[in-house]
Parts: sequence; C-alpha cells; structure tokens
Amino acid sequence: MTYRKVPIMKPYFDEEEAKAAAEALASGWVAQGPRVAEFEKAVAAHEGCAFGVATTNCTTALHLLMVAMGFGPGQDVIVPSFTFVATGNAVEYTGAAAVLADVDPVTFNINVSLLDDFVAERYAFRDGKWINKKTGNRLSGIVPVNEFGLCADIPAVNDFAKRYGGLKVIEDSACALGAKIGDTHQGGFGNPSAVSFHPRKSISTGEGGMALINDPELAEHVRILRSHAASVSEVQRNAGKGYLLPEYNELGFNYRMTDIQGAIGCAQMKKLDFIAARRAELAHRYDRLLPDAVPWVRTPFVPEGYTHIYQTYCTMVIPEAVKCKTVDEANAFRNEWMDRLEQAGIATRQGTHALHTLGYYVNKYGYRHEDLPGAYACDRLSLAIPLYVEMTEEDQDYVIEQMAEIAADMLKNE
Repeated sequence: MTYRKVPIMKPYFDEEEAKAAAEALASGWVAQGPRVAEFEKAVAAHEGCAFGVATTNCTTALHLLMVAMGFGPGQDVIVPSFTFVATGNAVEYTGAAAVLADVDPVTFNINVSLLDDFVAERYAFRDGKWINKKTGNRLSGIVPVNEFGLCADIPAVNDFAKRYGGLKVIEDSACALGAKIGDTHQGGFGNPSAVSFHPRKSISTGEGGMALINDPELAEHVRILRSHAASVSEVQRNAGKGYLLPEYNELGFNYRMTDIQGAIGCAQMKKLDFIAARRAELAHRYDRLLPDAVPWVRTPFVPEGYTHIYQTYCTMVIPEAVKCKTVDEANAFRNEWMDRLEQAGIATRQGTHALHTLGYYVNKYGYRHEDLPGAYACDRLSLAIPLYVEMTEEDQDYVIEQMAEIAADMLKNE
C-alpha cells in the first residue's frame, strides 16, 4: 500500500467557520460578547443543561467551578490518576490537595468499586467529616473524568459522594461533549461539568472551554469570577452608562472567551451531530477490523447503554499477546511500535498520563508507580490511533495494515 501521512486528529472546518470569524472581526466586537452568549446557549441546549459559561479553556472552566464551589486549603479532592494533568492541577490551583485514585483499565475511568477501601485506608470519620489521617485535610470533593469520550459511572460516583457526607462533584468532560448514559448527557446528572474546545476535541474554537451548570446561583458566580469578578459585565456596560468602572468585591480571573472564538463555536455546533456520527462510524469500523488484523491490542470498551463519542480512539496493548510478562516490558514494545508507526507516516499517542508518575505529584505527595496499578498500566500500555471526520477508509486501512505488519515484524525478530 502506498505511503500515507495520517495525523492523529484534524479539526473539521469549512468556509462557515471562516465566514463566522470574518463577521465577528467586521462587527468590531471581538472580545467576549453576543457571539459567546449565543455559543453558550447552543452548547448548553445540546447537552440538556440550563447554563453555559464559556472560558479560555477547559482547565479554567474547571478552576472557576472549583473556586465557586468552595474548594480550597485544608481540603482533599479525589481525582483519577489516569487523566490529563490539568484535572489535578485545577484542584491544586485552589490550594486544595488532589488525592489520586485508581482507574479501571477496561474503561479508563475512575474505579468506583475501589473508593470505599480507598477512603477507609486514608481517612477517619470525626465530627461528621472524613479527615485525612496524615494531613488533617477534610475530604470535600471528587472530580470524575469522562475519559476519551466515555462517561464514567456517574450515578455510582454520585452515590459515593452522598454516602461520604455530600462530597461536591464536578465532571471533567473535556473529552466528552455529547457523551451519554442512557438518554442523559454528561453534565446532566446533577453535577456541573467542564468541556473543552481544543483542536483535538470533537468541535474546536482553537482554544476554549465551557462550564455547564444547572444551578442559577452557581452559574452567575462562575460568570462573575470569569471576568475579574466585576459586578457588571462588558455587555451590560455597553448597553448604557458604561463610562464608570464596575465594583470588584472578590478575587476574580481573566478567563473570557473572545467573540471570534464564539462565532467559530456557533458554526461548529451546527456540525456537532454530524461530526459525532462520522467519528462513531469510523470507530465502529476499527472495532470490526482490528481484532483480527491487530490482535495485540484491546479495542475500546463501551458499557451497555452508554454513548461513547470517541474524542480519542484509544486501544490497550495486551502484554501476553506481545510475549511480555510485565507492564514495563510491554511498554517498551508499545513505544517501539509507536516510533516505527511514526516512521510509516502514522501519528499515534499515549492515551494520556498517570498523574501519580509525574514529577510534581511524586515530589509533593511521594507517590510510587505501583501505588495505582490500573492507572500505571493505562499510562504504559494505552495506544491512541488516528480518528477524524475526513479520514478515508483507505487511510484507516493503511493504519491497520501498518500496525499489523510492524507488530508482526517486531515479534518475529524477538
């Protein structure tokens, strides 16, 4: 088969995004304004949420939610270890401690079945609160991540949170715009969520994020914090008597999305259902073809009743299938496989990282690799392969063929 260059992901833009951006530029209103408000309404309506608050990126959306919900010093917040570093970092920005928990390597999401033992080992119940035995911090929240576009078991997370004193729950849905359990979208289970519009996500505004919220008071607080905690918004000032500066009654942030991005986002939202359907079609084709052609990886698992939106098509190398006895041996195989695929023109990625293996969390909290074996296995064995709207079947066949030929050659030479 002829050599091809196949990226891991390409945003799906056409002339509509260019036209929308040009109209925003021509309007003279390029900072946060009416197009951002329109985009917020479109995303919130699609996900079945009451309010959307657009931000510079998903990390800042998470941060605003955490500040508005009262995360801070003296508190612990449970975060799955297998996630992009932004999830844990957003907790740390507030002064709270990100306490890392293990994940299920089958779904890549937080392993709720382990949480009771996790709490029992680390916390003591005193005066109606769960107190960290080592630090004295109070367990206050949990941030499940809907990884790669598959919802975590959010009903089980909510039940856990309720049983442990009403922990605050925020869903990190950076990858999961459109993901569902049954007929309920992420962000529709009683918790606020944060989504991303980074170029690797289903729709993109270049950079950008949004908090999705059903509580009107929380939504208003997040809006205020987003713009330096100004008592009056720029839109309100523009409506009249905007010559006086607003009052600032708390510490806020400059996390506003531009109207140029909002305009692009509105154009992207018109394509979202098509994008999701095309990505699912390609993902299901991988599901059908990979097991026979590339038996050395496990394809993504989707529990019954869940809708996966495949922000990433992430496989897992099977150690025994590649003649490896340990995760670390299989990791070396995976890394060489990825290197040789890159030489063949195929972009791949490690799914994401295990936070408990990263320097900041190791140095601050003393984690060891073996502390969270599920997350460690996902870190070392995950293999994300190309998936994007304009990917052709020929592109996909090339990816599958090269994965098969290269792995077979590597195993033959061992």
